[in-house]
Amino acid sequence: MSVLPYLVAVWIFLIGVYGMATSRHLVHAVGCLAVTQSSTYVLLLAVGYRRGGTAPVFSDIPVGTPVVDPVVQALALTDVVVGATVTALLLALVVQTDKRHGTVDPDELTELKG
Repeated sequence: MSVLPYLVAVWIFLIGVYGMATSRHLVHAVGCLAVTQSSTYVLLLAVGYRRGGTAPVFSDIPVGTPVVDPVVQALALTDVVVGATVTALLLALVVQTDKRHGTVDPDELTELKG
């Protein structure tokens, strides 16, 4: 197993976190959060990869044939659905913030400070 997919996942995660930390626009921050979450896709692919493995359909393959883990595939699919839902919810909140406060710059949202 190569360490390269894990390094790519960490790199994508750090790029997304850096973008969120330096963002001056709420839509940009939501996009950076989506990039950060995409690092989990790469991580799940790295965990579930098996050299020479086939799809986990057991009806027509001989016994003893290596297959990839179907649980990791289900987790990746769930991750995509949850990521799309969270992104949609956050973008809806950004639209409402713009309607109520007239800005999407986090530093200009002084009414939200305690």
